[in-house]
Amino acid sequence: MRPLLAAVAMLGAAGRAPAADPQELAARIDAHLDKHIASAKAVAAAPADDAEFLRRAYLDLTGRIPAPSEVHAFLTDPDPDKRAKLIDDLLDTPRHAAHFAALWRATLVPEVSAVPEARVFRAGFEAWLRQRFRANTRYDALVRELLTTPISADAEAPTPALRRPDDPNPLAFYAVKEAKAENLAAAASRVFLGVQIECAQCHDHPYAKWTREQFWNTAAFFAGVERHGDGLFAPISEGKKREISPGAGKAAVPALFLDESEPHWAAGGSPRAQFADWVAAPKNPFFARAAANRVWGQLFGRGLVDPVDDFRDDNPPSHPELLDELAKAFADSGFDLRFLVQAIGRTKAYQRTSARTDASQDDPKLFARAAVRGLTGEQLYDSLVRATGFREPRLGGPRDQFLTRFAPTGKPSEPETAIPQALMLMNGRFVADATTLDTSPTLLAAVETPGLTPAERVELLYVSALGRRPSDGERDRMVRYVGTERIAERLGDVFWVLLNSAEFRLNH
Repeated sequence: MRPLLAAVAMLGAAGRAPAADPQELAARIDAHLDKHIASAKAVAAAPADDAEFLRRAYLDLTGRIPAPSEVHAFLTDPDPDKRAKLIDDLLDTPRHAAHFAALWRATLVPEVSAVPEARVFRAGFEAWLRQRFRANTRYDALVRELLTTPISADAEAPTPALRRPDDPNPLAFYAVKEAKAENLAAAASRVFLGVQIECAQCHDHPYAKWTREQFWNTAAFFAGVERHGDGLFAPISEGKKREISPGAGKAAVPALFLDESEPHWAAGGSPRAQFADWVAAPKNPFFARAAANRVWGQLFGRGLVDPVDDFRDDNPPSHPELLDELAKAFADSGFDLRFLVQAIGRTKAYQRTSARTDASQDDPKLFARAAVRGLTGEQLYDSLVRATGFREPRLGGPRDQFLTRFAPTGKPSEPETAIPQALMLMNGRFVADATTLDTSPTLLAAVETPGLTPAERVELLYVSALGRRPSDGERDRMVRYVGTERIAERLGDVFWVLLNSAEFRLNH
């Protein structure tokens, strides 16, 4: 290694917290949950079998179902530590970085899905996130980079990143929020602090302690950001303003942190940098808690505080001590998202079955069994592609249709499939095309691989679509249906039924 690179590497290592053991944190998480389950006189569900766990882990960490070869390898692996090793291996894949980039893009810039004109920014913003997750960038560093991304002081100059929206760049965060201080402050507080201060924009928050003045104190950190012209591609500049007027005729209010402390202004520094330093500081009372709660929600379908971005006195965490434990461990790890996911993935709670075995498991706040969650549009589409082997055409493909039709509308733990979504699956051209011999390598293999029995052909389709072998009853019923005539057509029917089943559309 070159001397300069070696010095940089040593400096980076010295600046990081010592490696923590995710298994130790997993044990502490389970202890908190088990205590609550016992006090509620509830019965925890049994561990998920290997097939259920494998499918859940792949969907949560890579955004798509496992391939048949991965299913067979995992189900036949006798290693008692194979679940923990699977979590670690999936976190190292490019697919994990791509999936988490999609999740965090939806959180940070939901406008990209909601506003058709803003969709042009999806690729570049996700590419920036993907690079950061691939490098295991610490969460505080990622947040600082987003909040302090360079913005020119020249109001007349074009903004190059907005002219090349496919290039990896976080400036889309500012563009889709119209470079308005109030929009930027509301989004940053909600995502990074779990505080919905936008409810106090026009009057004091009706349910929380936040005042209208505190909202504008926060917005003042972004007061210098300004868009020049109309449209998403209009140039953006930043001045050095540190105060903002809440409205016409209103006195300007200064930039102040939500804990009511005052910034220590550096000469020539951006107010956004001051805000970023306060937000991502280990001692910030909101930052680590909000992030740990959001990651918990991603993996369990609901947060310890739920909704995940609504921390307030009358919406307390279901397990306050556990949230404190997670936040401290996350901060102590140097805000290592990978460590947090490793620990949660190793818990008994994450590895429980979603099958209801006792009425006491119905309270979702207990986490006594795994929640059943609807797939996102990305998860559904990518899983259909994985199951069928379908290759999307370069132009006019169906991916955008899926991302639009299956945009999330509610809580992941309350899955609902609207009629248009169900019809798109059941009657849509993509599923129809992907379950024909000409376009589905999976179906072609099930039909034409020599030497397979009818039961083995059915099993191949089950493993490809659902990540499990069929039960004896399912196998017998499907084999009887396939029969001995028009076998290719009837195997196509079996495959169509599996891909349109609730079991395929849900993570459970």
